[in-house]
Amino acid sequence: MKFHFLYTIISIALCSRLLISCAQKPSETIEIRGVYGSPKPFWDKELNLHDLGVNSIFVHSGSIDHDMVKRAKAEGLSVYAEFATLNGKNYVEKYPEAWAINEKGEKVEAASWFMGACPTEPGFRQYRFEQLRKLLLEYDLDGVWMDYVHWHAQFEDLEPILPETCFCHHCLKTFSKDSEIEVPDGTIPQKADWILNNQDNAWREWRCKVIYDWTFEMKSIIKEIKPEALLGLYHCPWNDNEFDNARYRILGLDYDLLKETIDVFSPMVYHGRMERDPNWVKENIEWFSNRLNIKKNAYPKVWPIVQAHNSPGVVSKEEFEIVLKGGLAGESSGVMMFTTSAVAEDKDKIAVMKKIYTNLREKSTD
Repeated sequence: MKFHFLYTIISIALCSRLLISCAQKPSETIEIRGVYGSPKPFWDKELNLHDLGVNSIFVHSGSIDHDMVKRAKAEGLSVYAEFATLNGKNYVEKYPEAWAINEKGEKVEAASWFMGACPTEPGFRQYRFEQLRKLLLEYDLDGVWMDYVHWHAQFEDLEPILPETCFCHHCLKTFSKDSEIEVPDGTIPQKADWILNNQDNAWREWRCKVIYDWTFEMKSIIKEIKPEALLGLYHCPWNDNEFDNARYRILGLDYDLLKETIDVFSPMVYHGRMERDPNWVKENIEWFSNRLNIKKNAYPKVWPIVQAHNSPGVVSKEEFEIVLKGGLAGESSGVMMFTTSAVAEDKDKIAVMKKIYTNLREKSTD
């Protein structure tokens, strides 16, 4: 695989966009008051999202249609598509060459609801990039948010699933070529054991570059088809120490690489799923802002996604208010919540969201 490190070009492009943005909205600090999920649960209740203070919707790409986009735009909303990047569910069953392989030489099992495809498999890469092109050409989108952007694992649970992957023949061959490291002959378990014991640092670095390359290619396609659209990233919110730095070591997320291509980071600070105190959201976003040296009026930006969904347990209206405000901590310039249905079905949560979002709107400019 050929990796791309055209940092200078990307930086110039981002700086140009920043100058335009600042010139157009000099007083705005909170840009995004978002909801995640189809807006239909609100519309079914005859609620206008603009009246609730919402100015952006983030919707799974498979749920977007022209009527939705037309109505959202009519209500003054920005439309962002979630793009399930490395989720290979249904794909790997049909194309087993894209199935991730663990250090034992075995096909990985699905991690809860996630089935990660091998990130280096050429056919899968081509399949996803073609999907992105069609999406951008079909709909008037303000941006695309990459989701499931990590090697096969599951981080959203209290007890995360963190396997060692991927040791398929294509990954082994590509790692050896890209890193200029000759892996001794042997079985997959033997090769995996040699790498993990002799070239662990190089292996972890290479895996992060593989993920970075996905963001680079996505960014390139967006710039080609719709240059003004943003590239966002839903991602694991762990800091550099949690689970022995598994965010970097297992998931393959290197913030110092990703900040060169990602316009907006959206940490998935789901306090309920991870059994964290609601105040952890504020602490995490403050840490993240410092870690990446985020500035409200510069790229990359941070727009976290917080939990409103009642699973596990119940997220009370009080908790929802804490995490929604917590998502605006640090240098965050936007926030969204998961999910639309979880809020639309609860009048108290609707009231909380409306209060916070309309207050933000009064202090900002759309």
